[in-house]
Amino acid sequence: RRLQEVIRLQTQVSYQHNLKDIGKAFKVLIEGDSKRSEQDFKGRNAQNKMVVFPKVEGLKPGDYCYVKIKEATSATLKGEVVEGLN
Repeated sequence: RRLQEVIRLQTQVSYQHNLKDIGKAFKVLIEGDSKRSEQDFKGRNAQNKMVVFPKVEGLKPGDYCYVKIKEATSATLKGEVVEGLN
């Protein structure tokens, strides 16, 4: 029961922190395809947060790009590419 409460609180804290990233752009290292959709890439920003965004022609795993965050969950940021840096 205590562990469940700690996990619940941590999820809330993580969600609140991630909400603050909405509207910001982050440099993201593309890791590969998203687990949920082959139309999306997943990558990580400098804070090691998972970022999911639609694929853009010319970008591939190992490339960096800037992603503007549009949505957030407790574990993931979701956005759109604003600039590729390959």
